[in-house]
Amino acid sequence: MLRDMSFLRKYLDKIRPNFEKEGNLHFLRSVYDGMETFLYVPHHTAQSGTHIHDAIDSKRIMSFVVIALLPALLFGMYNVGYQNYLAVGTLNDASWIELMLYGAIMVLPKIAVSYIVGLGIEFAWAQWKGEEIQEGYLVSGIIIPLICPVGCPLWILAIAVAFAVVFGKEIFGGTGMNIFNVALLARAFLFFSYPTKMSGDSVWVANEACCGLGNTLPDAFTMATPLAGVGQGIAPDLSLCEMVIGLIPGSIGETSVIAIAIGAVILLTTGIASWKTMLSVFVGGALTAALFQELGMTNISWYTHLCLGGFAFGAVFMATDPVTSARTSCGKYVYGFLIGVVAVVVRVMNPGYPEGMMLAILLMNMFAPLIDYCVVERNISKRAKRGKE
Repeated sequence: MLRDMSFLRKYLDKIRPNFEKEGNLHFLRSVYDGMETFLYVPHHTAQSGTHIHDAIDSKRIMSFVVIALLPALLFGMYNVGYQNYLAVGTLNDASWIELMLYGAIMVLPKIAVSYIVGLGIEFAWAQWKGEEIQEGYLVSGIIIPLICPVGCPLWILAIAVAFAVVFGKEIFGGTGMNIFNVALLARAFLFFSYPTKMSGDSVWVANEACCGLGNTLPDAFTMATPLAGVGQGIAPDLSLCEMVIGLIPGSIGETSVIAIAIGAVILLTTGIASWKTMLSVFVGGALTAALFQELGMTNISWYTHLCLGGFAFGAVFMATDPVTSARTSCGKYVYGFLIGVVAVVVRVMNPGYPEGMMLAILLMNMFAPLIDYCVVERNISKRAKRGKE
């Protein structure tokens, strides 16, 4: 293995002159730099001044987030197959391998389209600007398909990805400069531009056979998500165990609390995500849901809100986005808490839109800089008063 890596390093060094200023492939320099830094830690470091050096760069951070997303992805594939076979009553005749393979056939093309379109725009934009290819889309590229229903057509997904990358990221200056979470911006575009492909009762179960696997469902087949009933004040006919396991209709990667929790452990163990933000989202959502139930405005329990829909997935993977979330220590508590509050308020007060997590995070993305500003100004004021005493 080490010998193979050594060969790769020598090969990259050998072809480097072709991408230098005088090389015949100099116009692809950003592509070469992007591939090299993705495979290896960048060879350049700060040469002057006082700097804090870390053993991990942003590409490695993105890689860890992708790894944390894998449990949700794998479970989502299995659940896609599970729901298809369950819909026609042939679940007992299928092995878990068949369910997983069918789910992979349905889900992997969406991931491929997401990466091809998103990274294609990243490459083209970097070439146009003469800059290094940025790594932020490594995470967004896998999150976008996971927060969409399996029935979302590939061409619509491609349009949403292009919109989110160009108007949600590149025009702001690229990775680290965007105001809104790119993946959620893609979902918002899909929801408002193609609402019938993102909601309703006909998009949550794969409805066609492929490669000798799965079942073709009738055109009139429908299957509502448990969250649809929650939006109408109807408690789902599910136990807490069933909601946590996640073998229910829903967006590909959002149904299993267990799979999401595994990802949360990875993010928190590696120090990539903030536990302050993550915990505050759940606390804000739980307290608000409990308050509404106590006031008689809903009969849905607080843990139902936390387990169903995109609440857990959003709290773990999108509210903790270091670029678009609050950065001050106190601000993270406020930011996360308000996301939980707004998400449940939208769910309870707006029956026409039972999933409030997307709107809650996008709204708080706008207010994150203001939250940090208020926290900093408050600290400055406290220190100024302390200095006068």
